[in-house]
Amino acid sequence: MRMVDIISKKRDGKALSTEEINFFVDGYTKGDIPDYQVSALAMAIYFQDMNEQERADLTMAIVNSGDVIDLSAIEGVKVDKHSTGGVGDTTTLVLAPLVAALDVPVAKMSGRGLGHTGGTIDKLEAIKGFHIELSKQDFVELVNRDKVAVVGQSGNLTPADKKLYALRDVTGTVNSMALIATSIMSKKIAAGADAIVLDVKTGAGAFMKTEEDAEALAHAMVKIGNNVGRKTMAVISDMSQPLGFAIGNALEVKEAIDTLKGQGPKDLTELVLTLGSQMVVLAKKAATLEEARQKLQEVIDSGKALAKFKSFLTNQGGDASIVDDPEKLPQAAYKIELPALDSGYVSNIVADELGVAAMILGAGRATKEDEIDLAVGLMLNKKVGDKVEKGESLVTIYSNKENVDDVKERLYANIEIADYAEEPTLIHTLITE
Repeated sequence: MRMVDIISKKRDGKALSTEEINFFVDGYTKGDIPDYQVSALAMAIYFQDMNEQERADLTMAIVNSGDVIDLSAIEGVKVDKHSTGGVGDTTTLVLAPLVAALDVPVAKMSGRGLGHTGGTIDKLEAIKGFHIELSKQDFVELVNRDKVAVVGQSGNLTPADKKLYALRDVTGTVNSMALIATSIMSKKIAAGADAIVLDVKTGAGAFMKTEEDAEALAHAMVKIGNNVGRKTMAVISDMSQPLGFAIGNALEVKEAIDTLKGQGPKDLTELVLTLGSQMVVLAKKAATLEEARQKLQEVIDSGKALAKFKSFLTNQGGDASIVDDPEKLPQAAYKIELPALDSGYVSNIVADELGVAAMILGAGRATKEDEIDLAVGLMLNKKVGDKVEKGESLVTIYSNKENVDDVKERLYANIEIADYAEEPTLIHTLITE
């Protein structure tokens, strides 16, 4: 088999066989096939696309390029959730204990964040004592006993994806639907999930700016999951403005606690109940999405979800007293209000730019080596559609430096006030098959 023949075949719009896909992924991972040939194939895939079988084969070839986490010692259906990212996306912190309170096993592997704020791991480390280093045995035992544990990603998962992604980044082939879908799904499958729920974001603050593109990606990933034996569902959700009110690590932990108490922001609560319902159905703990949602609301109302969050923190060395006393979380030295310059209605909040403002404060990383300031960030006091009077606070800036003029300037440039505005639709589409 020759790589040049595989490139030519895909260039001409023909489907690659399972053997051809395995040959190129295996050869590239080992360093036997050079970057320039894989670049040519990636560009051919970009223009000619891949059919469902090719996408499933490419996903599994990437999965099998490295370690595959074996979670078979954990009882029940292990359901994982993946979000395509956004600003103020606190869902995992709420979802993990919430669905675990219904005996759905959550064996979560999370990474650190690059960008606006930290990843789930960074947010959890805002809680004193919390540690993500668990042995495989302890991880399995915790999930079997208490249904939830979160560890840092370890092992040599999907090395082919890491190489391919770096190459796509510099060859103009990042936006291939087939390559995006296989990249995301390979990581979820290698992490050991039996079933997968996908939160695909759309809007100005999302990777997929249009609902049409977000839906195409969601369908592509759901089909891959189902074609390789992992029951998969998806939600298309709005990211035209930040999710919830908090952008920043300790601030998002506090918001997660409020949401588990039933006192969280309306949009975050709605998204968590929507995603959680799919997780509960896939785990076979409810027959319908309606029944699952009702059960989730019951564990919030009864306090069981909050109790599960406390035991989860305690199990991993975290100070669970922060649940009742959030002042024990890292605190910023300064709280600075951003007053509205006009009266009217908030008509637009550019999510990405607010994320950048939070990163300037120190809430996120521009490079892997950057240190995160866990205390700082932004708290939105108004969302799109809200009425605002001149002088009223739009945002509270949590900072460890007194001068935040650069942050204020960015916020003013990216929060618009008009005579009229409507609240955006949060949940666009549910994809269940």
